[in-house]
Amino acid sequence: MSLFAIGDLHLSFSVNKPMSVFGPLWHNHPEKLQSGFSSLTPDDTCILCGDLSWGMNLEESVADFAFIHSLPGKKIILKGNHDYWWTTASKLNSFFSSNNFTSLSLLHNNFIPYGDYAICGTRGWFYEEETGSPHDKKLLDREVLRLQTSLSAAGDRKKLVFLHYPPITKNYHCEEILSLLKSFNVRLCCYGHLHAKSCTFAYNGWHDGTYFRLVSADYLNFTPLNLDGFLYS
Repeated sequence: MSLFAIGDLHLSFSVNKPMSVFGPLWHNHPEKLQSGFSSLTPDDTCILCGDLSWGMNLEESVADFAFIHSLPGKKIILKGNHDYWWTTASKLNSFFSSNNFTSLSLLHNNFIPYGDYAICGTRGWFYEEETGSPHDKKLLDREVLRLQTSLSAAGDRKKLVFLHYPPITKNYHCEEILSLLKSFNVRLCCYGHLHAKSCTFAYNGWHDGTYFRLVSADYLNFTPLNLDGFLYS
């Protein structure tokens, strides 16, 4: 049993949104994902850090989730900024159940146990006080509350956090989220969202007791990152 993470699958089996327009690295990327997941077993767990399907609703996303379900291992899903299909947790769980997507579960205002650990998380958001809008601040405050709810629900378990938006880059710190990670003694925080040249701004390393790691699919060459070393080192 191993733990993995990857984000930003950007699947589009039922809509006209080919990722190849973003460069040769994205050519045939579903096949690359299949290859990247091939080392996982049914007993493994992979957290998917948002931006999974370009479908605008669940009907347009069925083929994408069928593909995700077909990949080895259990998959834990959180929301990204392009997941327009996202709806309430009850509707999503009903959608997974009705389509027999038994390998999929949601990370949203909750935590999921993993051995001695708790898998916690939310989407996150970017907000800079100097340039951000009141709307952005409202969204960030909501995401901070959701993360706090997830972490608090985990009780005394050791905590791992998964976000879509990075809470830290080389030129940006989201102090509201970083403060939560520190106060709950979070050992590891994985995030996505950054692609191509933006990856040069990614922060991979320790900060205030938490190890941060970018897990966007193209950054990982479409191969989920094995997190076991972060858990047991």
